Amino acid sequence: MNKHEEANKTPTLSRRELVSAGVTTGIAAMAATSLSAGAQESKDARKSLNEVKALTFDVFGTVVDWRSSIIREGQLLGQRKGLDIDWAAFADGWRKGYSPAMHRVRTGELPWMPIDDLHRLILVDLLEESGIDTLSSEEIDEFNRAWHRLSPWPDSVPGLNRLKSGYLLVTLSNGNISLLVNMAKNAGLPWDSVLSAELSGHYKPDKEVYQKAADLLDLAPGNVMMVAAHKGDLRAAQTVGFRAAFVSRPLEYGPDVEVDTSPESEFDINAVDFLDLARQLGT
Repeated sequence: MNKHEEANKTPTLSRRELVSAGVTTGIAAMAATSLSAGAQESKDARKSLNEVKALTFDVFGTVVDWRSSIIREGQLLGQRKGLDIDWAAFADGWRKGYSPAMHRVRTGELPWMPIDDLHRLILVDLLEESGIDTLSSEEIDEFNRAWHRLSPWPDSVPGLNRLKSGYLLVTLSNGNISLLVNMAKNAGLPWDSVLSAELSGHYKPDKEVYQKAADLLDLAPGNVMMVAAHKGDLRAAQTVGFRAAFVSRPLEYGPDVEVDTSPESEFDINAVDFLDLARQLGT
């Protein structure tokens, strides 16, 4: 065979080389298919989020720093009344009574009542346990209204103002409407509407709370995204068709309490704060 014939001869591949070539081609094809599917899923997810018209917010812990606020209010009360109390422990005890008190309403042990009334019941018990018997009924009422004066997290107001350019901003809290309105006025929270669990006669995470909110907003559940630092709240909202955005608040219960702030793939968005949420939603 001369050099010209050798140069034009089609190379013969061994069986091993053929198999290897086939595997390589197959892997490349699978990778291309996977990338294409991933791109389509991402595109579908973005399109789905484009359907969101309103953001409903959990408030206690998600928007406002209830613990630091209650500690501050307790310290001010202590200075006025000469009370030597561990106000951090007092704040934690007040909040710990929240779920058991709601359970008493759910089981019929207590009639339906707004959170203000539940907070007062818990407060009276805590004052007794702490040996505080020098407060008048009016002073107890005023201290109970500390929940109306909670301070926002540093990112809450600027983040909400960014989100407001693209979405309806609505509270969806177990707090009663008067509490939420006073808190918004005090903290400068730019809500478009204030909705409360009390409008449904249920407390979160009962599904009726989320369904009522969607009805009042005249939106399909899929047009509403629940924003919360509490995963149970988000999962309950998802059961009725809401979208879900998890916002991490690692210090909600104080620096000595570990909180599960890990992102979850089941949620549409996982954000470190409201500014991050606004960035991810493109506002």
